[in-house]
Amino acid sequence: MPPQPLTHTSARVLEFDSLRDLLCGYASSPLGQGQIAALVPSTSPDWIRNQQQLTTEVREFRRVGGAFEFSGLMDITRIVERSRIEGAALETTEIRDVVLIVDRAAEWREISLRPPAAMKTEWRVVAELSSAIGDFTDFLRSFRNKIQPDGTLEDRASPELARIRREIEKQRRLIQDSLRGYLRRLSEGGAVQEELVTIRGERFVIPIKVEQKRRVQGVVHGASSSGQTVFVEPLETIEQNNELVRLLDEEQAEIHRILLEMTRRIGEHAGAILQAMATLAELEVQFAKAKFADQYQCVQVDLPSNAGSDARLILRNARHPLLERNLKLKDGHIVPVSLELEGERRGLVITGPNTGGKTVALKTAGLLVLMAQAGIPVPSDRAELAVFDAVLADIGDYQSIEQNLSTFSAHVTNIDFISRTATPQSLVLLDELGSATDPEEGAALAVAIAEHFRRIGCVTIISTHHTSLKVYGANTAGVVNASVGFNEATLQPTYELRVGVPGASAGINIAQRLGLNPEIIASARSRLGTQARDVGQFLDRLHAELREAEAERLKMRTREQELEREKARLASEGRKDQQAKIREMEKKLESVLRDFEYHAREAVSAIQDRAASQKLSKDAERRIAKLRREFREQFDSTVVGHTSGADQGDPHAEPQVVKHVAEGDTVKLKSVGRPAVVTRRVDDNHFEVEVGAMKMKIARDDIAEVIGRAADSPVKAARARGISVSLQSENASVPSEINVIGRTVDDATQEVEKFIDRAFLAGLSRVRVVHGSGMGILRKALRQYLQKHPQVESIAEPAQNEGGGGATVVELKV
Repeated sequence: MPPQPLTHTSARVLEFDSLRDLLCGYASSPLGQGQIAALVPSTSPDWIRNQQQLTTEVREFRRVGGAFEFSGLMDITRIVERSRIEGAALETTEIRDVVLIVDRAAEWREISLRPPAAMKTEWRVVAELSSAIGDFTDFLRSFRNKIQPDGTLEDRASPELARIRREIEKQRRLIQDSLRGYLRRLSEGGAVQEELVTIRGERFVIPIKVEQKRRVQGVVHGASSSGQTVFVEPLETIEQNNELVRLLDEEQAEIHRILLEMTRRIGEHAGAILQAMATLAELEVQFAKAKFADQYQCVQVDLPSNAGSDARLILRNARHPLLERNLKLKDGHIVPVSLELEGERRGLVITGPNTGGKTVALKTAGLLVLMAQAGIPVPSDRAELAVFDAVLADIGDYQSIEQNLSTFSAHVTNIDFISRTATPQSLVLLDELGSATDPEEGAALAVAIAEHFRRIGCVTIISTHHTSLKVYGANTAGVVNASVGFNEATLQPTYELRVGVPGASAGINIAQRLGLNPEIIASARSRLGTQARDVGQFLDRLHAELREAEAERLKMRTREQELEREKARLASEGRKDQQAKIREMEKKLESVLRDFEYHAREAVSAIQDRAASQKLSKDAERRIAKLRREFREQFDSTVVGHTSGADQGDPHAEPQVVKHVAEGDTVKLKSVGRPAVVTRRVDDNHFEVEVGAMKMKIARDDIAEVIGRAADSPVKAARARGISVSLQSENASVPSEINVIGRTVDDATQEVEKFIDRAFLAGLSRVRVVHGSGMGILRKALRQYLQKHPQVESIAEPAQNEGGGGATVVELKV
């Protein structure tokens, strides 16, 4: 429950419950779904900002490939509370659920401490939320390898349990061997129904034909459903079965002792476990909101910086998410809604035809406000909203036979409550105001109600058919008219909301479209009053002119785009001409330089003094070379450098491009500012590189410098310096991957240590360790070991399609 929940809302009318159900579909665990079901709007600006920022950071985490598994998490509050009771013993399945929560929390803690480097958004609010998760290393170590996934205890849960279970298995084999020998002796006389050993009441028995049971001395433990077979425990195995029962009792006693110890340990960490569970629940809500926001192209809501700021409601291309979902299922397209109410302008009167989208506009505004104040991004291109202290709506038919309320009475009762509750910081939504009664009285009442809320100062959106409200909107400061579109040619609504002009109800036109008798239509038109007919015709002309203006605007935009394309074409041609002129200039300058060289050499050869001639010749050659070099550098930097590609392919024109790059080189990238290893040369100007666990394709000009050349292995480097080195199986190829799934931590660590040493000596720069996901214990232990290994540069978790959490990529210091 958020702080300061919004108490007065019309959440049911505005379908906020359905929105929560939609959001629950993006959560994968009962824990997260329960948290979403309890989500309510708040009036705390700080909480709303925090929630919006949390979702933004999680969306960025997902954008760079981050993921986390929440499935299977349960609400363990009652389980943990029971663990605090002295002498209580939890069931193994309950302990398994607790350990799963703790293991996932520890896994997320590691992620939060080392977020992906590719993230562009600061990892601030998520890190603060995740800091509530404590260090559970010792706790998880005490539960390691003790509970199987099905909830049963492992033999390794304690040495005593392992010993007892070995004795039980040994005793069972002894009993079965005795009974099989007994069965073979009985089968010769035909007394045995089947030659098999079965169990009744934890005691091994054999099936005997009912008419032959007197031939077998022993205890009868029951009969088959047909009554043809009895199950007898022979006398010679009674003591053996008694010993088995005693061992089974010992097993249960040891299991109870282990469960008591595990329960006590959970109770000691109850507070930290519940805090970790609450953090995971909140994180799953944020992941669900992030998935929803990505699918519905939502934006973070901008709230006013000052708590006392005026109420505002600015939505650009807003969409009702439930309507959008339903239309997508039918391959339909939603028409977005845009409106701006701020400052002195706080009232909006929407008019237009039935089925034109007036009610949808009201519900969209109301639902998006509730979503924003619940910390959920809204489906819109832009959203600037105040924090409303109440969202009050009168939408739909409230007729009630049980409460003796007509439609009109129900509306009046609801509006009366809203009028007594609304404040200047409230949002009021009134649908079909003044309907369900006499049109003249309803219109007068509608204007009075609208004026009442205008004097209060709250943000009010009203839909109506009354002309009086259209006139009120046109003549009253702070109130704006709006209309939903209607195409007179097709007699179809366009669902577009046009702010600034009133709309025609078009009731007769819609009735005509729906197929009403033409005689009735003609009669209705003849009965329209002169004023109503004039107003209707005026609005029809106004909307026709608006459509023409919109069409003209589209033509102007098309013309503007054509002009931009022509401008770009001319610019491109101009660049080509410039490049041609530059190349021509270069040729001329080359000719000048050659002429200068010729005359200089001629002058030198004319000198008679041989010694002086040689000295002058050398000086002239140096001068020529210097002049040529200085001229080339100046020309490239001042002319070629300021043109777009005049000399592409000329190495002198691109002095900033690194020339020599080979596979295996370590380079520094301009785009990310980090070193990368070149894994493959695509062509002369493109390479594939690895930055940690991320693979990417880069251009040559993205390389700032080569910071390390591909070197031989450490062994070859040592031999090159005269050091004698011999290796066992030196010619054997060293694999780049090791699989230690199923190993204990100690065994796996030893194998990985040897593997890393061999890989380093072989000169491998990158290897992969496959350890599986499981409960994450082996993965955590190996990663902690690798981080401290002297030959390891860094470790990273690969992408999901390369193993994800079940593997670790290791970069070596070669």
